[in-house]
Amino acid sequence: MNQVGRASNPGLPQSRRLGKVAVATMMRQTDGMRIRRLSVVLLWLLNSLVALLYPAVWLVGAAEPRPNIIFILADDLAQGDLGCYGQRLIQTPHLDRMAAEGTRYTQAYCGTTVCAPSRASLITGLHSGHCPIRANREIQPEGQMPLPAGTLTVARVLKDAGYVTACVGKWGMGMFDTSGSPLKVGFDHFFGYNCQRHAHSYFPTFLYNDDRRFDLPGNDGKGVGRTYAQNLIADEVLRWIRAQKDRPFFLFYSVTLPHGRFEIDDQGIYKDKPWTDQQKNYAAMVTRLDTDIGRLLALLKELWLDGKTLVFVAGDNGSSFPPSSELGRHFQQASNGLRGFKRELYEGGLRQAALARWPGQIPAGRVSDEPWAFWDFLPTAVELAGANLPRDFKSDGLSLVSFLKGGPAPQRDYFYWELHEEASLQAVRFGDWKAVRNGPSRPIELYDLKTDPGETKDLAAKRPDLVAKAASLMKTARTDDPNWPLRDRRPAKEAGGKVKKK
Repeated sequence: MNQVGRASNPGLPQSRRLGKVAVATMMRQTDGMRIRRLSVVLLWLLNSLVALLYPAVWLVGAAEPRPNIIFILADDLAQGDLGCYGQRLIQTPHLDRMAAEGTRYTQAYCGTTVCAPSRASLITGLHSGHCPIRANREIQPEGQMPLPAGTLTVARVLKDAGYVTACVGKWGMGMFDTSGSPLKVGFDHFFGYNCQRHAHSYFPTFLYNDDRRFDLPGNDGKGVGRTYAQNLIADEVLRWIRAQKDRPFFLFYSVTLPHGRFEIDDQGIYKDKPWTDQQKNYAAMVTRLDTDIGRLLALLKELWLDGKTLVFVAGDNGSSFPPSSELGRHFQQASNGLRGFKRELYEGGLRQAALARWPGQIPAGRVSDEPWAFWDFLPTAVELAGANLPRDFKSDGLSLVSFLKGGPAPQRDYFYWELHEEASLQAVRFGDWKAVRNGPSRPIELYDLKTDPGETKDLAAKRPDLVAKAASLMKTARTDDPNWPLRDRRPAKEAGGKVKKK
């Protein structure tokens, strides 16, 4: 310090020189503190700017982080149930907003038109000509025909790629002591109903947490009781997402609403409507579904996961009621002009409500008329996760990633469906042509969906060439399976259980 003082003014007395040095040192320390404080402020401002511009920064990053993936499958939710598809009596503000903030699809196809095989198609990436489950096959005293051992699922692929996985709601593809247990096919966590028959009660006597059964006192499973199961299921969804917020996750949110029985703990805004109780209950169930999805979307925003999470919402089949039924007529569920409903393979049964939202990635306010199907979900998830499929596995689906982000739908040769609830039904779509056969001995019907989406004019007699093509596809698109032979009537019993409507 003496050298510094002498260098600055060697003529000063030593005390003066030391005082000068002390002042200079204090000034340097003060400047250092100011710089550090300024650095903290600048860092805070930079972090705030990044948070505000996070979706844009994420888009241009050298390596895009893998998104969280949520697939909300609502049991029997039809296009005609939602305001964004034209429903006027039932209020669905959160789903309508989701459609405005994402994309709404008018030709999204389910796996087939009843519960278990449609869900099986979704999680296996196989259409119902290859899927191991092709009907609702019930097993007593509880459960359904299980997925066979070794079945590849989207949950297994994502889990192996580092995602944490859960199924919350309803399963219906194998009890816990079978090869089809959700905990054996890739899900880390399960909560809700395993058996789809059990899920017909919204006031059940018990639910499952993983494979552990817990009772619901005050419920008898026969009518309105103390605990509404969907309240527990919706809360578990939010709890699980909070717990996984720092890890990539896949949630299969398999909601029972609005499937019958039509039970609810509160008719809400519909209580005083001049409607029947069944009509009030159904409307309240759809609105409750909407509210719970709204809670989920709000949580994603709260946790700063909004721009990092792809959310699908879909029904597991199209219209669930005949247009002439009490609910079908009152709510005009078939107002989209499509023919058919659940358990049939006409467009009204196959096209379901479908929305997708992913801020910064999926275009907002888009309405797409291009077709896709449930079996496209697995290859889509694989691409998004950067995962790998086994070499010996071939999905029937195609990745929708580019399509979701605003590009055209992937081109394919055909869509194929079959169903074995009563007679074995088959349908195939190639281009805008759609063929339906309501039993192996029945004639093939042919429709031009471009000019006749309601399938009112059978053109089979005028286009035998296309009928021949459809017949060939119906033969080659499927794999024979002893559990699912093509036949003209429903068997009374099947090995391992019985076929039963759901």
